[in-house]
Amino acid sequence: MDVSIVIPVYNEAATIDQVLERVLAAPLLPGTALQREVIVIDDGSTDGTRERLAAWADSVRIILLDGNHGKGYALRQGFAAAQGTIVLIQDADLEYDPAEYPRILSPFYSHRADVVYGSRFLGGETRRVLYFWHMVVNRFITLLSNMFSNLNLTDVETCYKAMRREYLQRLSLQEDRFGIEIELTIKLARLGIRFFEASISYNGRTYEEGKKIGWRDAVRAIWCIFKYGLCG
Repeated sequence: MDVSIVIPVYNEAATIDQVLERVLAAPLLPGTALQREVIVIDDGSTDGTRERLAAWADSVRIILLDGNHGKGYALRQGFAAAQGTIVLIQDADLEYDPAEYPRILSPFYSHRADVVYGSRFLGGETRRVLYFWHMVVNRFITLLSNMFSNLNLTDVETCYKAMRREYLQRLSLQEDRFGIEIELTIKLARLGIRFFEASISYNGRTYEEGKKIGWRDAVRAIWCIFKYGLCG
C-alpha cells in the first residue's frame, strides 16, 4: 500500500520549500512499508513559486498548469496523476502539519477505513485562534452538508482528506474552486463506504499572511450542498 500526497499550489513562494521539506520528512505510519508519492500541481503561480519548485524536480512530481483555475481544478489533475492506494490532500501553506500523517493514515490499517478526514474540531489538539465568523460558517456548512450526505462529520472543510484511490476513481468531479470539498464529500458518501475522522492540530493563517478562501467560497459551498445533495 502506497500513499499519493497531492498538493495544489498557487502563489506560495514564501512557504513551498518548508512545506515540501516537511512532507518528504514526515513519518507515514511506523511499522508499515508504506511509501509516498508527492505530486505538486502549480495552478499558474506568478510570485516565484514555479522557480522554487524547479529545485524539487528530483524529489516530487510537478505539474504546471497554464493560468489560474482554482483548487478544485488543480486537485482533479493531481487525482488523475496519482498512483498510490491512498490519496491524501495537503495544502501548500503551513496551516496543517505533515507530522500528523500517522493520525490520518492509521484508520486505514486499524479500522479498514475507506475515507479519513482530519478534524480541527474534535478536540485534544492545539489550534490557532482566529476568526469567529469563519468558525460559525464552517460549522453551519458542515451541518448542512451532513444533512444531505447523512454523515456526522465535524469538519467538512478540512484540508486533510484521505481516501482509497479505487473509490476516488469512481467519481466524476466538476468543481474548480473550494466547492470541491463539498462535492467530494457528498459523492464519496453516496458510495456507502466507511468514513472516519482523526483529530488534528491547526495553525491557521490570516488574510495578511496569505489566506485565500473568502465569503464567495462559503456561498459556493452552500450552493454545492444543494446542487450535489439534490441533483447528484
